[in-house]
Amino acid sequence: MEIIKVRASSVSTLFDCAFKWQGIHLLGMKGKNSSRAALGTAIHAGTAVFDQGRIDGTGITVDEACDEFLVNLAQAEVDWREGDLSFKQACYIGTVLLMRYCNEISPLYEFSSVEMTTDSLVLDCGEGISIELTGQLDRSRIITGVSGYGIGDVKTGKSAVVQGIAKTKGHRAQMGVYEILFEHSTGEEITLPAHILGLKTSDKPEVGVGEIKNCKELLIGTEENKGLLEFAATMFKSGDFFP
Repeated sequence: MEIIKVRASSVSTLFDCAFKWQGIHLLGMKGKNSSRAALGTAIHAGTAVFDQGRIDGTGITVDEACDEFLVNLAQAEVDWREGDLSFKQACYIGTVLLMRYCNEISPLYEFSSVEMTTDSLVLDCGEGISIELTGQLDRSRIITGVSGYGIGDVKTGKSAVVQGIAKTKGHRAQMGVYEILFEHSTGEEITLPAHILGLKTSDKPEVGVGEIKNCKELLIGTEENKGLLEFAATMFKSGDFFP
């Protein structure tokens, strides 16, 4: 039995360019870390510390979250002479976004978990091939609402927010995997729409929220339509990864 691991964060790439996904995740063809990727990773570290502090009741301040961001950014293994973003610019953009996130976005929600580790889920595709959906809900929060739970996922990028609303296009499949893994691990049902918590890392930083409904349905399908997991199974069994 061959088991192919699929991380939720890679699902969008799998269905956007399977050829690229194969190169990165099966053949190990990874590129260098970029300045913008380093900025995004550091911002996520700051938001995670702040939100976990809210859950634990430790009273972590916005300034302390910004310190966490700056430490992570300074430790990033990246050549700041390359790309379109200097270290100084990254410090400014990230600090502005983190302060706005902590003061404007995070207080909108009650979180029960930050970057939750889930149980892997193995799906038998037939013909000796299985898909293993893995592990940690990388950068996401579990939103607690009156009617149940939902996924809130922090997204950064130069176009992460458009006219005050977080960009949701291209994220539904990933949120669907998160919902499946959460339900598999906890036995609790996801009943709330997924929310994208967007932080725009352009020269004019913005924050915003976007909503996505029926994410899980896209993965598992309906009586009328196949789900993406069925298409993935066909790819993995054939070995054809199309560009």
